[in-house]
Amino acid sequence: MTLILNNDDVQSVLTMEITMNALEEAYQELAGKQGVCRPRIDIQIPTNDPNKLYQWGTMEGGAVSGYFAIRMKSDIIYETEYEGVRTQEKYCVRPGKFCGLILLIDIQNGEPVALINDGYLQHMRVGADSGIGVKYMAREDARVVGMIGAGGMARSHIEAFLLARKIDRVQVYSPTRAHRLEYAKEITERFGIEVVPVNNPQDVYKGAHIIAGCTDSAVPTIIGKWLEEGTHVTCIGEKPDEDTLKRVEVSLRLGNAPAPWGLPEMGLVDEYITYGATPTQNADFKMKRAGKRAHGTIAEDRSVLLSELLSSNKKGRTSNRQITYSERGNIQGAQFYAVAGRAYELAKAKGLGREIPTDWLLQDIRD
Repeated sequence: MTLILNNDDVQSVLTMEITMNALEEAYQELAGKQGVCRPRIDIQIPTNDPNKLYQWGTMEGGAVSGYFAIRMKSDIIYETEYEGVRTQEKYCVRPGKFCGLILLIDIQNGEPVALINDGYLQHMRVGADSGIGVKYMAREDARVVGMIGAGGMARSHIEAFLLARKIDRVQVYSPTRAHRLEYAKEITERFGIEVVPVNNPQDVYKGAHIIAGCTDSAVPTIIGKWLEEGTHVTCIGEKPDEDTLKRVEVSLRLGNAPAPWGLPEMGLVDEYITYGATPTQNADFKMKRAGKRAHGTIAEDRSVLLSELLSSNKKGRTSNRQITYSERGNIQGAQFYAVAGRAYELAKAKGLGREIPTDWLLQDIRD
């Protein structure tokens, strides 16, 4: 039988601690060549609306520990401006609906064991990555977080930071006042810490030991000139501004996707690779600027891989005065076999989800 799991099923079994542990194990497997993955690949096709593109995105990976997974997304993507901030938006079929699925495979017999909604798991795995970055790179006495953004990612990030450090204060900014107020109230009630909504984004940085950019902004949201000495920075989506990159002294990269066998020149560090139909038709579309590549290693000349840090071949933070950074790298595929595999095992043990006959997905014609 193949198990169908929705976001509620996943949320009922997947904790941040489980997620962080699963990811660290996966990154160790990659470093030891017991696991494999590839960078994210996007296919973009212009729609009838010149301001929108269709995008199919996939990322995949697996390991000898037991599972292979591919995460698939089907989106209509576009940009919009709200209160002076340009953001990336997406939907499937209609605004407010999204299509993201994880197909989980047992590598011992090739069986598709689960089909899983990716929404909740997606928030958890991204937050967990930032939490791992804080665990290894933030000051030991870090307790104040400056949060830019007040959505689902901002919620999972705080959950991860609390596992990595003794956080007792969060300063949050979102361009939508109602969102930052709602966030402050919820996080205070959930975790019993002080959460202060601020009206000016610069105030997020004052006294903060950790700065987290958790927005869907199409432009950089981490402003380097506002960073204080000793801050650890993490950011999803757009990379930080040039001032931040100049000020970062040590940057942690959690891993790199390996090159294909016999093709070392294809060992790219790009976060994603995009293929497009008639790309010049949408040359002014800012989400994937025509002719531009996805960013690679942040502050490459000052970067250390997690495997190098754990093996003591390189050092991370060496002073409370350093500004540090952490990023995942292009190993998203490894995240999904690790976290989805664990969520599947826990959900199955609790009798969650819906089963369909695996034979529905099999055939007797060799392909």
